[in-house]
Amino acid sequence: MHAEIDGERTLTELDFARLNKLGGGHWPVGLATVGQFPDLVASAEIAPDVVTMYSQVEIVDLASHYRHKLTLCYPRDAEPGIGFISVLSPVGASLLGLRVGAVARWQTPHGDACAAEVVAMLFQPEASGDYVT
Repeated sequence: MHAEIDGERTLTELDFARLNKLGGGHWPVGLATVGQFPDLVASAEIAPDVVTMYSQVEIVDLASHYRHKLTLCYPRDAEPGIGFISVLSPVGASLLGLRVGAVARWQTPHGDACAAEVVAMLFQPEASGDYVT
């Protein structure tokens, strides 16, 4: 059960610091590669098409072409039934730091490979002027 971390990813310095604390000083499994090689920027400088914490995105499953609206959140706020996906889940870890147009790849708990394209940024806190969420 893991996310494939490939390609360019950008994290805000705030997301990086909070995620580092979430793992008690060690990056949580599934995010370890992101923690090792992030492209860090100040929250006010993040591009509006990059998936940050509490961004709401629309993804399209590459196999089924089904569309999903997901909000990337911390584990305490996760409610998968309504689209709030934990950053520690395989899907969440695969989305963090991607740009619209990129493909997220992950494995289900049963080992099935999944892939979905990030087709739209519906909301990004930083783009709305929220640099502290």
